Amino acid sequence: MRTTPTLIGAAVVTLALAACGAPSEQGSQASEDGQGPLRVGVATVPHGDVLAFIDENLAEEAGLELDIVEIADYNTPNAQLVDGALDANYFQHREFLKEWVQNGPDAELTYLTDVHIERLGLYSETFESIDDLPEGAEIAVPNDPANLNRALNILQTEGLITVDPEAGGNATEQDITDNPQDLEILPLEAAQIPRSISDVEAAVVNGNYAIEASLAEETNVLAWEPEGEDYVEKYANGLVTLEENTDDERVRLLAELLHDEQVLEYIQQTWQGVVLAVDAEGDPVE
Repeated sequence: MRTTPTLIGAAVVTLALAACGAPSEQGSQASEDGQGPLRVGVATVPHGDVLAFIDENLAEEAGLELDIVEIADYNTPNAQLVDGALDANYFQHREFLKEWVQNGPDAELTYLTDVHIERLGLYSETFESIDDLPEGAEIAVPNDPANLNRALNILQTEGLITVDPEAGGNATEQDITDNPQDLEILPLEAAQIPRSISDVEAAVVNGNYAIEASLAEETNVLAWEPEGEDYVEKYANGLVTLEENTDDERVRLLAELLHDEQVLEYIQQTWQGVVLAVDAEGDPVE
């Protein structure tokens, strides 16, 4: 059964590691005692699209009714879980959840399963390969700490810069120790970078913003974020619920459907490498 997503909020907030508005037609509170539709808060792209695919193709046969709640900011979905307005959410990775729990209200939230990774990519409207980048090229990167570090890691992996290893996950442009092409690194708000890509030689763009701007189809992808040993652990987005809801059969069923072969294929075909599906064993699917 296809449900109509509900949009809550208007502001788009950059995800550092990624308010209330109109309630859904089925009410503003999650279901009680594991009965009724499973109310899930999602970011619009790609999370909302993935759940809509499940709703249209798999949910009815599996006996699951979904109430998909699209939320435009990243601060609302966890708060709504705590308040009982949602049964689960799907928009964040572990590091974001960890930080939110540390700084938010006293709540027991559980990260159930990985679903996908939104890859950072180095895009250019002008150049077709890394080797074409000229000396002094301007390269835009996200300015929030987690994604800035990821962006610098792409540039370092491609041999463009060297970053002080002592900076760790907090590396910024100030930690670049070698820059043989004298590249100009321009930190910008992540959401603004796709609109600025024509003003620079290249730009590192978050996967969700690249999807919204169709960058993979309309520009050149010079490099993808390297997949390290802990790539999934750090950057996969997954399904989250209250600890007390982890035994809810509807939540467990959704977790299974998120790894259905049809869903993995849908993610691969729809986003052409910008989004990597993660299978039930926790491995990226390419």
